[in-house]
Amino acid sequence: MSRSGVAGVEGSAGKPAAATGAPAAPGDFEVDHAANHLVRAAVTAPSLHNTQPWLFTRRAGELDLYADPSRLLRLTDPDGREQIISCGAALFNVRLAMRHLGFRPVVQPFPDPGDPAHLAHIGWGPYARPGTETSLMYRSMRQRRTHRGPFQPFPLSRQLVGELRGHARAEGAELRTMESTHARLHLAELVRTAEAIDRDDPGRVAELLHWTRAEHDGCSDGVPLDACTRHPDGTGLAGRDFLRLVSAPPAAPTEIWPPGTGLVVLLTTRDDTPEDWLRAGQALQRVLLHATTRWTAAAFHTQPLEIPRLRAQLRTALALGDFPQMILRLGHTTRGRPVPRRPVGAVLAAG
Repeated sequence: MSRSGVAGVEGSAGKPAAATGAPAAPGDFEVDHAANHLVRAAVTAPSLHNTQPWLFTRRAGELDLYADPSRLLRLTDPDGREQIISCGAALFNVRLAMRHLGFRPVVQPFPDPGDPAHLAHIGWGPYARPGTETSLMYRSMRQRRTHRGPFQPFPLSRQLVGELRGHARAEGAELRTMESTHARLHLAELVRTAEAIDRDDPGRVAELLHWTRAEHDGCSDGVPLDACTRHPDGTGLAGRDFLRLVSAPPAAPTEIWPPGTGLVVLLTTRDDTPEDWLRAGQALQRVLLHATTRWTAAAFHTQPLEIPRLRAQLRTALALGDFPQMILRLGHTTRGRPVPRRPVGAVLAAG
């Protein structure tokens, strides 16, 4: 099936018009089961510090997606840009779960101008048989892992990079590779600068530690310590220091681009509105899931995008006409440790 068929977004929510002989959208007796299925998929999405900042309500068999203000990282993400990106990733999972059931999703973004936390209304569209790609991406939702540390020293194929670019564009975003030495060095310096600021800011350190979990502590969110076993500065881009391994600012790597850094990419959008952030989240998840089907993982290095002056410097230095929303390293690795997920009952309520 075509990429648009994997997760095409219709313009408005409406009653499904099922094809003759095809299953109808869930009826009243199936509403809870269908909503649980969709939200169970949604909660596997990535989020900053694994905050899982989404809330859903079900109403007449359909879903509404909200950003949870209690889970906003007020120092790291004060304008909620990354929170909305995270919710966009969860929204893509809902769409994909609908396609897996054989229905086209009908999504209305920001349906209530008076409530900016109301990010989307998702309804059931007509029946359409899911294809192989849909099934592969759906299965990869529970296999996807955020990677922290070096990758295996095997480059991604040009074909895969082209496929990932196509998936980003299908959601209205661009995936830009950082291949020149100048772009890599400049980006690495901005990431180091941002991470040094984070490590030296007591408030940001406290916010990071608040979402860092001891192993087996029973929490259903946050980043477990045993998911952060590598030194944060072991690749070309400095990582977040969840383990508090270093008190000094991150040092420049001894090599221009150490083995294991992987392919560094920027996910960008044409504009920089909440609608673009939601779009970026859906593009991000689509890219991550397709990558997972090819045994490829991603590491996140968004620190300079969380400091306005550094984000502006990045956009200027790299001559970007659009706006950087995510910084990723992509590469091959063995599947990592899963992080905890909130139960459906904690994020889904009746409308």
